[in-house]
Amino acid sequence: MPSYVPRAGLRVDAALAEFIETSVLAATGVAPESFWHGYASLLADLAPENRRLLQQRAVLQAQIDSWLSARRGQVHDPVAWRAFLTKIGYLVPEGPDFSIATGPVDPEIATLAGPQLVVPLSNARFALNAANARWGSLYDALYSSDALGAKPDTAALDTSRAADVVAWSADFLDKAVPLQGASHVGARAYSLEGSTLAIHTADGRVVALENPAQFIGTGQQGGRRLILLQNHGLHIILGFDPSHPVGAKTASGLCDVELESALSVIQDCEDSVTAVDAADKVALYRNWLGLMRGDLAETMVKNGKTLHRRLNPDRAFVTPDGAAISLPGRAVMLVRNVGHLMTTDAVLWGDQETPEGMLDAMVTVACALHDLGRETGQRNSRSGSVYVVKPKMHGPEEVAFADKLFARVEDILGLARNTVKLGVMDEERRTSVNLRECIRAVKHRLVFINTGFLDRTGDEIHSCMQAGPVVPKAEMKDMAWLAAYEAGNVDAGLATGLRGHGQIGKGMWAKPDAMAEMLAVKAAHPLAGASTAWVPSPTAATLHAIHYHQVDVAARQTALQSRLRASLDALLTPPLLAGRNLSAAEISHEVDLNCQSILGYVVRWVDQGIGCSKVPDIDNVALMEDRATLRISAQFLANWLLHGMISVAEIDASLHSMARRVDDQNAGDPAYQPMAPGFDGVAFLAARDLILQGASQPSGYTEPLLHRARRAAKAAISPE
Repeated sequence: MPSYVPRAGLRVDAALAEFIETSVLAATGVAPESFWHGYASLLADLAPENRRLLQQRAVLQAQIDSWLSARRGQVHDPVAWRAFLTKIGYLVPEGPDFSIATGPVDPEIATLAGPQLVVPLSNARFALNAANARWGSLYDALYSSDALGAKPDTAALDTSRAADVVAWSADFLDKAVPLQGASHVGARAYSLEGSTLAIHTADGRVVALENPAQFIGTGQQGGRRLILLQNHGLHIILGFDPSHPVGAKTASGLCDVELESALSVIQDCEDSVTAVDAADKVALYRNWLGLMRGDLAETMVKNGKTLHRRLNPDRAFVTPDGAAISLPGRAVMLVRNVGHLMTTDAVLWGDQETPEGMLDAMVTVACALHDLGRETGQRNSRSGSVYVVKPKMHGPEEVAFADKLFARVEDILGLARNTVKLGVMDEERRTSVNLRECIRAVKHRLVFINTGFLDRTGDEIHSCMQAGPVVPKAEMKDMAWLAAYEAGNVDAGLATGLRGHGQIGKGMWAKPDAMAEMLAVKAAHPLAGASTAWVPSPTAATLHAIHYHQVDVAARQTALQSRLRASLDALLTPPLLAGRNLSAAEISHEVDLNCQSILGYVVRWVDQGIGCSKVPDIDNVALMEDRATLRISAQFLANWLLHGMISVAEIDASLHSMARRVDDQNAGDPAYQPMAPGFDGVAFLAARDLILQGASQPSGYTEPLLHRARRAAKAAISPE
């Protein structure tokens, strides 16, 4: 059991209190007494409003359930549907045109377009690797992934593969930074002639860049000579070292091509972590504090070698006219707090848990005081901002509440108004259909909106749970609501002036080992007008950066501003089977597919505290899974169960069969606890509850059941 200490009428976990008072607030000028009295006042004023907003969600959903139940089996009537949603206040009136007024904002978020990494903050090594993924070797990304075919199966240099990498990269350079009437392929030398970059071609000519302004400068890194180029605002570094194994085989000595990759990183306290109690929260906050102070470090042993991870320094270059310039060595970091739903035992009011999202707001912003107060050295935000991503908000009133919450936090911590900039995740249906009004509610601090297909699909199913059985999971991507959702998000961002002030984002690439496929298809995100899109690894960030060289996002957004607005009726169309019959085999396969996905994720979440990882699917394809993917599968099966498409007996039979398969898939993990043959472990029963109780869970969220199960599993390990 945790130990508590009294603070300003609250009961605070002793470890959290000690951490905040001796580490977070040290040298910030904020006294512990001010912090706790301010937080107690914040809770007294805002916790009741938080509860009211959650109750409003439940009331609206009950009204929707009743309306849909009464019309089940009827042809969808978009006019009546929209009128009903307007009558109950689910759809709100849209006000006059406006533009956001956010500032100041770092260019990585306001004006540049490029990849965004999302990483669990619970893992210090992952957090550091993500922050340092601002720069990535194109050669390494191509060589070590499946981007150019099957990965090499030996540690020795595959010279044929290396040659393919060099050729592919030269072709990329020809498109991103083309030469005048020549190619980078086989170039003999890159030299500086006055202030001009001269390229000595394979056929003996000396040519310049087609656009000489793309040459930014030169640099040195150890024994490596560097040439700095730029395209669409993103930098490219050519590295030359004739003694390098690759450089030795090229006429120019070119040994690597580095790409500016992850411009920004979301350090996640939410869907990708398993923070269920005070101890877990302190561990998250400690890593965030280290990132904000710049002193987070991690030591690891890999292949018999001891490696030290720390935040990379900035990179120095000299412009063609001799001026020194510095480029950031790491991504700009945002922190994702939790939503409004969950409570935490880290701070109690009497015997009652308090809203977890409010604690996240106070502590993550307080940690960032160290970055804001730094007068020398590297800063996360050169503009003096704190970037917080707020997920799972339902409609404009909840977004306005988040704005109020962070204003109170700013007052308590002595920050100027709107120092905290917010990202609003467009992942709940009531936010999507009212997105412009959600943006209006936070127009002075908004820097980010995105589409999150996974959570959004889970909420789509739950919102229309009573309408009828939904289509199989794989068919969701072809439904009318999804196309309207993806386009409507971009439309709203452009119409409200987000361009030049913040990011319009798209969702995660969920196949971390399928880089060839990602290269082939993820250009669709910048083509859709997104200035950023999520990737699961530094390698993926480097390869996705290529798409932002291929697509001029600013020009694309200009072109999209004149298109017709996405259809609200399409966005409101439920993804139903609508009388279509599925075969017994199709139904059985769909049940197995989703049961396997649920079990594969939940057993790691509950038993081992792994919130995000590569989980093999039913066909042994590794997929990046987090609570959002779990929400879809659980809500999908809950929907089919509700409408008689499947029975509890069929679910149980599939869960038993798929548990054996998941056990086999994890047989090589010494920490893994098999679910078969007992099928009575905490994790297995939690997976079953997520399906059988899915229709009654608030908004179809998985957190309440997962947290209960994880706490039980931790108590079984350490009953004291």
